[in-house]
Amino acid sequence: MNDLIFHNNITRRQFIRHSLYTGISLTGISLLPILSGCAVNPVTGKNQFMMVTRDQEISIDNSQSPHQFSADYGVYQNSKLNQYISRVGKKLTANVHRSDMPYRFKCVNATYINAYAFPGGSIAVTRGILLEFDNEAELAALLGHELGHVNARHSAQQMSKGSLASLLVGGLSIAAGLKSDSAGEIAQQLGMLSQGMLLSYYSRDNEREADSLGNEYMVKAGYPSKGFVGLMHMLNSMHKKKPSTVEVLFSTHPMSSERYDEAVKKEDTKYTYSKNYPLNKDKYMDNIAPLRKMKPAIKQMQEGDAYIMKKQYSKAQDSYQKALKNAGNDYTANIMMAKCLLIQEKPLKALRYTKKASRIYKSEVQAYHLSGMANLKLKKFNTAYNQFEKYENHLPGNPHIIFFKGFSQEGMKQTENAANNYKKYLNLVQQGENAEHAYNSLKKWGYIK
Repeated sequence: MNDLIFHNNITRRQFIRHSLYTGISLTGISLLPILSGCAVNPVTGKNQFMMVTRDQEISIDNSQSPHQFSADYGVYQNSKLNQYISRVGKKLTANVHRSDMPYRFKCVNATYINAYAFPGGSIAVTRGILLEFDNEAELAALLGHELGHVNARHSAQQMSKGSLASLLVGGLSIAAGLKSDSAGEIAQQLGMLSQGMLLSYYSRDNEREADSLGNEYMVKAGYPSKGFVGLMHMLNSMHKKKPSTVEVLFSTHPMSSERYDEAVKKEDTKYTYSKNYPLNKDKYMDNIAPLRKMKPAIKQMQEGDAYIMKKQYSKAQDSYQKALKNAGNDYTANIMMAKCLLIQEKPLKALRYTKKASRIYKSEVQAYHLSGMANLKLKKFNTAYNQFEKYENHLPGNPHIIFFKGFSQEGMKQTENAANNYKKYLNLVQQGENAEHAYNSLKKWGYIK
């Protein structure tokens, strides 16, 4: 992407025109340099319209998946469990259509129920969904389904059609939050930090194809098709009885009874020969033992999130407090409590939890982000700037952190430094409260006419 060069005086019209000519998109990701053309679908063998190459899929994955992992409170800090998930995944990749992709399998700390894949092969499962499975075959079914999306190039298809969900990393509207007394508005901003901001939204046809491929991959790897039926049964039950607990999952992966019925049909016909393959229940339970010990705390965090969605913030705080009594050293529980306190305009109390979270998981950045926000609320601009610097040192590439640094420098009356960061930010983002604040500040300071 070309840099947007700010001269001492540039008009708004020149700014907008330059943005269009240099291919800067409103989402921060330019699709103009991508070459259009036909490509052979690796699953069907047929030609299809495709604007995204394999290398571009991997590049998008490498640049964006770390931000989603971080939004989901980072990769779970248990190497044994992550190695186990990776082993199950690698068994499946021996039979996929795109064996040359750099697949990675991770458990993330999020407690909501979901799993997702980025186009280059990064696949994550949340702690919440792992606690819903009874055996390894159901885990294999889930990973197989996500591999189906990668192999059928569903994200690439969406990008080619121009309908992919924004790949811009989510961030808080600090400028709006500092001026607003509405807890609901602040809660909405905080919610942007997690639960699927960067994920693709699949169609029902995409889901059916991923189901078919996932079922095929897991059976070829030695798992019974019963595992796929178990996965579909679990999802279908939640879809009917607890839709709020899996809202994000079903917004990205549409569910229907038809998917469950199709899994049952294939178990009884196409994959009947797999009925004696092992489910590996004991092996699964042994490997998720650390999570099972945390199940009460994880359920309390899920309960807190449900109260947040209902704007019942004091009840959410009570739930997070219970979770902390059961798992005081859990990074996610501390971050959730900090968010809840920030929503309630209690930045000093929130800092207690962000500080503890940063000690628990030093390489994970959400604690620095929230600590920076709390310090901005307290008008401690120098401390806020330092927190945003720590974030950027650990995980570069979030344009909103550039804005936050500029906002902190503006508070410190460092106008030139703030202007430089606002220029950088506007090279990447041209919409929203933060972009408006950056633009208006530059205009006030004489950088834009």
